[in-house]
Amino acid sequence: MALPKEPRQLMINLMYLVLTAMLALNVSSEILHAFKTINDSITHSNESIEGKNSELYMNLDAGAQKAETRTRVAPFNEKAMQVKAEAEKMVKYLEDWKKKVITASGGYTAAGEIKAESDIDASTRLLVEQKGGNEVKQRILSLRDFMLDRVNPNVRTEFAKDLPLRIDTASKTDNNPQGDWATANFYNMPVMGAVTLFSKMQNDVRNSEAAVLNQLAREADAPTLKFDDIIGLGISKTSYALQGQKVEGNIMIAAYNRSVTPQISVSSGRVTQVKDGIGYWETTASGLGLQTVRGTVALEMNGERKVRPFEFQYMVGTSGTSLQLDSMNVVYAGLPNPITVTAAGYNLEDVSLSIPGAELTNTGKGKYVMNVTPNSRTVTASINVRTPGGVKTVGTNVIRVKRIPNPEAQVGGQTQGAMSSSVFRAQMGVVAELKDFLFNVRAKVVSYQFSMAKKRSTDVSAPVTVNSALFSANNQVEQMIKDAKPGDRIFIDEIRAELPDKTVRKINPIVLTLN
Repeated sequence: MALPKEPRQLMINLMYLVLTAMLALNVSSEILHAFKTINDSITHSNESIEGKNSELYMNLDAGAQKAETRTRVAPFNEKAMQVKAEAEKMVKYLEDWKKKVITASGGYTAAGEIKAESDIDASTRLLVEQKGGNEVKQRILSLRDFMLDRVNPNVRTEFAKDLPLRIDTASKTDNNPQGDWATANFYNMPVMGAVTLFSKMQNDVRNSEAAVLNQLAREADAPTLKFDDIIGLGISKTSYALQGQKVEGNIMIAAYNRSVTPQISVSSGRVTQVKDGIGYWETTASGLGLQTVRGTVALEMNGERKVRPFEFQYMVGTSGTSLQLDSMNVVYAGLPNPITVTAAGYNLEDVSLSIPGAELTNTGKGKYVMNVTPNSRTVTASINVRTPGGVKTVGTNVIRVKRIPNPEAQVGGQTQGAMSSSVFRAQMGVVAELKDFLFNVRAKVVSYQFSMAKKRSTDVSAPVTVNSALFSANNQVEQMIKDAKPGDRIFIDEIRAELPDKTVRKINPIVLTLN
């Protein structure tokens, strides 16, 4: 029987793009374009893998039909058919999820394009809030277990380590304190990103299907270790790379054994060594877009030289960057604003941030505290990385700067209206409350004028200035408060408060009627 051909196992490193997209509060057209590019590449890869898998199925089926190999191959062919059926169901299930997300976001344009590629509500609602992501996760785990059950128990543990179809543990973050997988993958995910992620899952299904098929073929042929045909197989270890990064891959003979030493030629890069039947290949990424490596594998077999072609692909892109404002999508002048910065494809040790017009304090890897002067309206943050060729800027973000809002002057939690005289006499002074402000900071009252009108009197006492928040700072005011009775009216105006940005502002007056 002809030994089957393993398909290329393109490992599209989509999660870096997912993380990048989730960190950005506003999804840029560049990121959406990157998602489209990767989605197109994965779709093309899936189609190619389907073709290679079809060849594997035909080879196994042919072996199951031959009289001399039927007994040995038929059980493995039956398992292969089971894997095929379940893989097809899973691919369709994931395709249906793409349609659900697109439909929930508004569907397609007349030209067949997704209407709302940047919409982040559809995936959040369907897959996080309505728990659709939990169902996807369970289906992936179930299919993974099903596939592993089809291979020899003696190799299952090692085989499971390299099976692409898996659920990785989600990291716990401020937005995802429970480390929920669905939240990590789909919360605030733009429609185009969700579609690309489902395509990547389909790619994992096809690659896992191919891995199981190749393992079944090896098990079917294990008793003979005899070649009657060979194919070349190239596998890229790095399917998405940044310019300047090393790209590595493996080139091998399908269904090989350790005594086989093939001769390998490649169209680009270089084969560093051939050991135990495997050729080790590497190159340095250059050029943008999908790169194809072609070559041949030659083998002396039964006195005959057999040559088979191979090819594999990898994607080269530019570095993606993101900026996360830990408290909100703007910064406030005069406050220490925490910022987290990353650059996809680079170590955090090599990433730095520069913002002209702002003071930055580095508090950890990728962590900064930013202070902006009150007269700024916007600042531009530049994300820089250290490379062998020097420091370069890989992304910029314009950040809006806002003034701290005016606080609200209060006595006993009130700015006006009726208050019990006993409650009023128990108050210590005037408070400046920053209501509904996201930062845990306080404003301080520094001065005000206090006056009072007795019950049924239209005369208001002369205002008394207090240079403190406390009533007790002025003996005259303290005495007026002790003498206050139901029916008296309290007037506190010309109130000035000092804010955390060191500005002193005039804020609202307070008018109370005692009862």
